[in-house]
Amino acid sequence: MTAEASSPARSRPDHKPWVDIPSELAEHIQPHLDSLAEEMITEIQSQVREYSRGDGPYAVMLRTIVERALHHFLDRIAASGGPPDAEFFQTIGRGEASEGRSLDPLQAAMRIGGLVAWRRLSQNAYDLDPRVIAALGEAVFLHQNEIAKFAAEGYRQAQAAAAGEMQRRRRRLLDLMLSDPPAGSEAIADLAAAAHWQMPRTVAAVALGIRHQDTRPPAFPPDVLVDLGRAQPSLIIPDPDGPGRAQLVDRALADCSGVIGPTVPVTETARSMQLARQMLLLAQRGVIEAHGVIRCVDHMSTLILFQDETLLGSLAELRLAPLAHLRNSQQDRLAETLLAWLQSGRNANEVAMRLHVHPQTVRYRLRQLEELFGDQLLDPDLRFELEIVLRARRLQQSSTAPAPVGSGEQHRAVSGEVITFRRY
Repeated sequence: MTAEASSPARSRPDHKPWVDIPSELAEHIQPHLDSLAEEMITEIQSQVREYSRGDGPYAVMLRTIVERALHHFLDRIAASGGPPDAEFFQTIGRGEASEGRSLDPLQAAMRIGGLVAWRRLSQNAYDLDPRVIAALGEAVFLHQNEIAKFAAEGYRQAQAAAAGEMQRRRRRLLDLMLSDPPAGSEAIADLAAAAHWQMPRTVAAVALGIRHQDTRPPAFPPDVLVDLGRAQPSLIIPDPDGPGRAQLVDRALADCSGVIGPTVPVTETARSMQLARQMLLLAQRGVIEAHGVIRCVDHMSTLILFQDETLLGSLAELRLAPLAHLRNSQQDRLAETLLAWLQSGRNANEVAMRLHVHPQTVRYRLRQLEELFGDQLLDPDLRFELEIVLRARRLQQSSTAPAPVGSGEQHRAVSGEVITFRRY
């Protein structure tokens, strides 16, 4: 490999170091290209375990990369620069990512190949101008770095595409699990496998409140199915009752308003979500006073009470009719006293302690209630119904939605309908 030391250097600063290498040097390197490729391959296979096998896809890919890199290097010398074949090396990087392999072996092979190439070239460059030798060394490592950069770009592109596709599959899985009617276990299992989501024994659905646009999205564990882009942002938590899962979910939802539905089998995810959304609506109305994450299992009786608010209103109208003719303030005092009496085993002294009033005041109110309700207070079934409507009444009064001005009624919006409860 020889070239005249007096060959003029071409001055194009935008193509350094290539312009400092005589173009005819490519002709001198060409006859040695095959042996140089073999030496590079041998050295790489001896140092990089992934390429140590003499045959197979890794060996074929290695030879293709080495030969293509050397030919491009010669072309760049002959043409005074120009980039390597970006698309080819990006494809190599994408292939590594699609096979689930690390890019480290490929990058190591490129570094070793560059060192071998420079060693061979420098050994045969004794009659070259020192400036040409320096430019040649810079060109070798610049070429190697550019190839590595293109391979890394392709690798990142493939990873991003795979992550996007996996996220789409997981969103489809979430949609399937929340579908009505419920999907079968086989359909869920098939899509879970495609989404690389390990099927759990149980799940809990989470209904999230709508986030502000400037709020940073919460970070969830990788096994949690997430779709924050839905009209009703949703999560599905696998094995929610496992060790440490509750604390993990609480941390993830620390800055969110959310309700965790009851734990159910995978095929009943939609039911868990339905209850979680109902509970979220009650929380947004102020019926439930809760801070941080709300769990349906802590408020199941409230959920039962408000499953059919029209029916609840009808029962309240029937059972609390004896209070209807009283002023609102009287209704409030007597209803509060009656509920405390029912909850305390009909013990007047305990009622006084609960309400922070004098026992004599309680006894006076109880005599009023006996006059109003009569024998109804002696019937266990009627007392049970009274406690139901009085509990609901107390929860309704804690709601943040105000009653219309000048009206004795309170209005509640549920699933787009306005339900009216007469106040007693």
